[in-house]
Amino acid sequence: MSGKDYHGKLDVENGRVDLSHGSGGRAMAQLISGLFHQAFGNEWLARCNDQSAFEVAAGRMVMTTDGYVVSPLFFPGGNIGSLAVHGTINDVVMAGARPLYLSASFIIEEGFRFSDLGTIAQSMGVAARGAGVYIITGDTKVVERGKADGLFISTTGIGVLADGLDLSADKARIGDRVLVSGSLGDHGVAIMSTRQNAALQVEIVSDSASLHDLVAVMMAAGGRGIRVMRDPTRGGLAATLNEIAHQSGLGFRLQEAAIPVKPAVAATCELLGLDPIHVANEGKLVAIVAPDVADAVLAAMKAHPLGCDAADIGEAVADDHKFVQLATSFGGGRIVDWLSGEQLPRIC
Repeated sequence: MSGKDYHGKLDVENGRVDLSHGSGGRAMAQLISGLFHQAFGNEWLARCNDQSAFEVAAGRMVMTTDGYVVSPLFFPGGNIGSLAVHGTINDVVMAGARPLYLSASFIIEEGFRFSDLGTIAQSMGVAARGAGVYIITGDTKVVERGKADGLFISTTGIGVLADGLDLSADKARIGDRVLVSGSLGDHGVAIMSTRQNAALQVEIVSDSASLHDLVAVMMAAGGRGIRVMRDPTRGGLAATLNEIAHQSGLGFRLQEAAIPVKPAVAATCELLGLDPIHVANEGKLVAIVAPDVADAVLAAMKAHPLGCDAADIGEAVADDHKFVQLATSFGGGRIVDWLSGEQLPRIC
């Protein structure tokens, strides 16, 4: 059953996407109006144009784009839709910006259930509205069976940045503190354990979340003392700090005992042969912060629901080699390098 009703609306409960839903005809119009507009509804989409005009706020604009190909599409703590919104918003707010608008492009495989697509779209609408953000334009394409593994989503985010605010890795200085907003590895392990049907006594839930509000309280507490923020997605904490080290010309010295990792995540990583500091996160951030404001920023993070497990895990040091070094819990040390390959494929 295709789910088409050329005289009315989609059979969302029982129907499936077919090639006509990407053809530009009536079926496509019904898919867009009956599913996506219902989920994202706002004044811009209601105009039904191929683009959206919006007011430009004072300050500098921030723009980011991303694609989401996660497998499985549904996982504990979210799905590809909520993940796409959270991830794009977080890329905007890592600049200290206020997110405003999103676009969303969908590549849908023929045969995909309308009910699943509706659930994903609704989760996107909920996630966007929760951050005060609007999905104001988008695109839909349908491809033949076997060409898209269900659903791929591409998003673009736009935000506004206050004049004079410039968070950048090259701002980092010797002695700066390294702060993380909470436990690491939750998202990657949730995806992998679901994919592998790992028999776990405790369900591991993705940390996928929009960090706009957490960043706002951090900026209020630390101001220009916050040098740079990043969300440690693919490659995890290790990749993020190696990137910052190479961009800043500094090294980092971390304390393994200070890095928050949930016991269930640590146990699963050991079972699967993973290292939590290399595993992806979707609702955490890393901040490099001047030492004179680090305590105030950390306290503000801990007072926020998304930062209650925040920790100071190390410092920036002079290092011509730009190494990230880890003092282990056993009293030794090791270099934390980039991964040479893909540890967890299709996690975002």
